[in-house]
This record gives sequence, structure tokens and C-alpha cells, in this order.
Amino acid sequence: MNHLKTHSKVALGYFLIAALLGLILRSFYVFEIPITFKFFVHTHSHIALLGWVYIALTTVIYKIYLEKLQLQKKYTYLFGFTQLTLIGMLGTFPFQGYALFSIVFSTLFLIATYWFFWFFKKHTATEIKTKNSYKCISVALWFMVLSSIGPWMLGGIMSTLGATSVWYRMAIYFYLHFQYNGWMMMALLGILVYILETQQLIIPKTVFRRIFYSINLGIVATFSLSTLFTEPPFFLYLIGGIGAMLQLYGLTQLLKFLINHRKNTQAIFNKFQLLVLKTIGVLALLKMILQLLTALPYFANLAVTILDFTIGYLHWTFLGVVTISLFLFLDYFRLFKLSTKGYYLYLLGFMLTEGLIFYKGFIIWQNLPLIVGYFKLLLLGSLSIVVSLLYLFFTAITTDD
Repeated sequence: MNHLKTHSKVALGYFLIAALLGLILRSFYVFEIPITFKFFVHTHSHIALLGWVYIALTTVIYKIYLEKLQLQKKYTYLFGFTQLTLIGMLGTFPFQGYALFSIVFSTLFLIATYWFFWFFKKHTATEIKTKNSYKCISVALWFMVLSSIGPWMLGGIMSTLGATSVWYRMAIYFYLHFQYNGWMMMALLGILVYILETQQLIIPKTVFRRIFYSINLGIVATFSLSTLFTEPPFFLYLIGGIGAMLQLYGLTQLLKFLINHRKNTQAIFNKFQLLVLKTIGVLALLKMILQLLTALPYFANLAVTILDFTIGYLHWTFLGVVTISLFLFLDYFRLFKLSTKGYYLYLLGFMLTEGLIFYKGFIIWQNLPLIVGYFKLLLLGSLSIVVSLLYLFFTAITTDD
């Protein structure tokens, strides 16, 4: 348990680093900073996705399925190798962007994810593999492996078609889509279902099938929404729209089940955790609605031409749905203590930055002038997130309940 608490703190440390890098990027529009902006964007995104989310998710997955199997020594090698790849990316991306050494460390990270996939599949007990939670986690890991096709394709695309090619963007979007919507969302769903199962709140088979298959079919179908920047045939809009509706349907079925069993849910989570869970539900619902809107050609064009809408949506998913879910689960499994003050400060920073990002998108859409001091306000929102993470990190390393 203690080594897993350490791993969770390492993950939170990566999130703090990613937030500090984000603060530097936001400062770029307010102060003169001698950095290569694009290189820091790459560093920020890699450390956020692969440092914070990947390490936090795999730590929780290890805890719930493998902790009791006395595999700590073997897992230490895997964890250490993963840290080597992350530190390598952190030490190369800011100075060279996508180049030889950063690509080497990124490739080694992919190998680390395959290692975890194999480790999980090999050591998970057979009797657990019939559980609904395992099915979600298993398919999440398959989506993680599937997403890696994107990075593997980049080298060949860059050497033959170049970085300006449509296929270059397509490979990146393929990776991001199956990371965000496949690996992360299904893993979070699996963890939630595991908690319900261990507390004897079992989702009926017919209801679970509806949730599981509609969400997974939706994940595959909504990849077509990532191709809309190419102005494809209408049927791809239709497939994307059907996929978005399937995901929305699956989510509403899950929320309906939780609402119908709210007394049981109240017995599982404490009052603060329950409030966090409700916040996640609202954020996830709005995410699905935004995704559905982009299946309409008019809104798809807005998302493609106005970058702020795309950034706002990605941050809504990552900083909102994914991160707050991780806060909840890490706190629930007592891998670190989620401070209420730190959480509310984080939520304030998140809502402020999201509001400002979508506001800028709206202003560009309507061809209106930005408010005076916009970038300073955005910087303030980012600073709130950094301060909240500093508070959460130091609370976590000084508290061992």
C-alpha cells in the first residue's frame, strides 16, 4: 500500500509539472519569455497525459486487481522503466520538440504501456475476468494499445508525406481520440463499476450490456468526428452523430442507475466524495452533449476553424471529467487525501479558465472585441490551478492516513 501511495504522489507531481508548464504557456501572451512555444506545448501535453493520467490510472488498476498477489518487486521494474521514459521526455521535449531523443523516449514509453498491458493480463486472477468491472478495464487497455498505432504511423508519414499532410493530423487525432474517449473513459468507468461491485451494488446484466456496448460502439464510431477537418462525405457526419448519441445514451443509463440507487450510493461514498461524483456526472454529460453538437456540419466547422473551442473541449475532458474522477478514486482508495480546500480552488481555476477559453471562441465566432486584460485573467485562472495542485501535493506528502 505504501509504495502505491508513493506512486500516486509521483503522478500528482507530474500533474503539478504539467500545470506549471501550462502556466508558462499562458504567460507567453503576457510577458516576453525566451522559449520555443511549440516545444513547451509538446512537453505540457505529454507530461499531463502520460505522467499524470497514465500513472494515476495504472496505480489504481494495480491496487484493485494486483496488489494482493505479491507482485511488488516485479512491478517496481515496470514502474521504474516508465519513470525513465517520462523523465527522458521531460528533459528533451522543451529543448528540441519532436526530434531524435524525445522520439526515442516516447517510443520507450509505448513499450512500457505494452508491458503494463501484458503484466495486467497475465497476473489478473481468472475468476475476476467474469466481472463487469474487469470487462471495462480490459477494453480500456485494448483502446490504449489501439491508440498507439497513431504515434507509430507518424515517423513514416513525416518521412514520406511531411508534417503538413492530412494524414499527419489524422494519426495524432487517432491517438488522442482513443486515449481520451477509449482508454481513459473506459478505465474510469471500470473503476467506478468495481467500487459498486465491492459494495454489492451490482448493475443488472441487461442494463450493463446497454451501457457497455453503447459506449464502446460510440467510441469507435465517434472517431469519424476527428476526421471532419477534411470535410469528408456526409455519411461520416452521420456515423459520428450516431456514435455520439450511443455514448450519450450509455452515460444516461449509468446516471439513471446511480440516481435510482442513490441511497446505496450515499452509503458507499462520504458526503464530499458524493458531491465530487455528482460534479463528474454533470461534466461528463456536458462533454457528451458538446461531442454530439460537433456531428452537425455547422458546429463541426466551428470546432475546426476556431481552435479555442477544440482546446476548451479537450481541457473540459482532461481537466474536468478525467482529472476530477482521478481525484475521487485516489481519495476513495486512500492513495492520497483529497483536501477540500485544494479541490475547490482547483475547481475554481478550472471553471475560470474554461469559461475564458470558450468565451474567446465565442468572441471570434461573433467577430467581437476581447475584453481588456483577457490574457491576464486567463493567466490568473491557470495560476489558481497551479496553487491548488501545490496545496494538494504538499497535503498528500505530509498526510498519511
